[in-house]
Amino acid sequence: MRAFDPGPMRLRTALAGALAVALLAGCATEGQRMVLHFGVEDAPEGKRVVWPGPPEVPRYLYAGQLLGDANFRKAEPEAQQGIGGIFRWLAGLIVGEKPPVSLQRPQSGVVDGNGRIYVTDMSRQAVFVFDEKAGELVPWDKAEGLANFHAPVGIALGPDGKILVADADLGIVAQLDGQGNPGRAIGRGVLKRPTGLAYDPHGRRIYVADTHAHDVKVFDERGNLVNVIGRHGEGDGEFNFPTFLAFAHGELYVADTMNSRIQVFSGEGEILRLKFGVRGLYIGNMVRPKGVAADSAGNIYVVESYYDHLLVFDKHGEFLMAIGGVGQETGKFYLPSGVWVDSRDRIFVADMFNGRIVVFQFLGGGADGEY
Repeated sequence: MRAFDPGPMRLRTALAGALAVALLAGCATEGQRMVLHFGVEDAPEGKRVVWPGPPEVPRYLYAGQLLGDANFRKAEPEAQQGIGGIFRWLAGLIVGEKPPVSLQRPQSGVVDGNGRIYVTDMSRQAVFVFDEKAGELVPWDKAEGLANFHAPVGIALGPDGKILVADADLGIVAQLDGQGNPGRAIGRGVLKRPTGLAYDPHGRRIYVADTHAHDVKVFDERGNLVNVIGRHGEGDGEFNFPTFLAFAHGELYVADTMNSRIQVFSGEGEILRLKFGVRGLYIGNMVRPKGVAADSAGNIYVVESYYDHLLVFDKHGEFLMAIGGVGQETGKFYLPSGVWVDSRDRIFVADMFNGRIVVFQFLGGGADGEY
């Protein structure tokens, strides 16, 4: 009788043992803290990209980008994970790893007081939550009840810790709690195609750019319509397909997209002296303005989607500089969409067709924020 060859059995036993250890190692490391990295940390201090370039005084620093799961890394260096890393790799090879979550067509975003970054993604039909403290990325896909988002565009921090999300296809503003659980939606049957969102925490009013109605609808915190700003037209206080909104320094900024301008209103809807934007072929002109935001110094940021630029204006609406141009390189965009600013004066740009969020740090200007 042929002697039994223990080789295959030993191999199977070894693999089973390795898998068991790997799974245990995986369980042991599941609680390891992940750290949010923006991808710029590896660049030497003197090699980081700034705008404007030398010899001008730099005002903006490239601060990285958000892509998805790729932004989260283990807290300890990979070299210190030792054989546990090999076992986790083996477990992933045999059991199968979860596909990474990545942005596809980001539209807009906001940052809350805990540093959580919320990004709407129309292609993914979800809100991506980059949670720096928890070290995780979580997609929220429920708009109301069991209904999923269809076309989430605008997003804003709402009352009592709520997150407000405008869904253009559903014709509603979803209200989510801090865990992504949806409550009763606002605007059903009233809104035609909501896109931009803004919230005034002092006046406690919710502003919604209703693009196909050519106006901005104002709701109270209970979801009651209390005002309508504007109508279809080209005059002061009129709109032609408004899109994104921002509320800053007590004023409402409206991207009057097809009129190629930004209009600024009081919280009550009265048009203010400030309005700016001129159609043209030069950098600083507006053809299809979309995202709009303002920093702590009053500088105003406008995404010029047609020319793939982020335009910077002072608080009086005077053009200061531009960042961008079409491309995939650092500081370039491909059909950008929204822009928002956090409490640290970081400027986030939804670089839509590059599937990323590009982050800049405002370095300050002269007295009173002037350049």
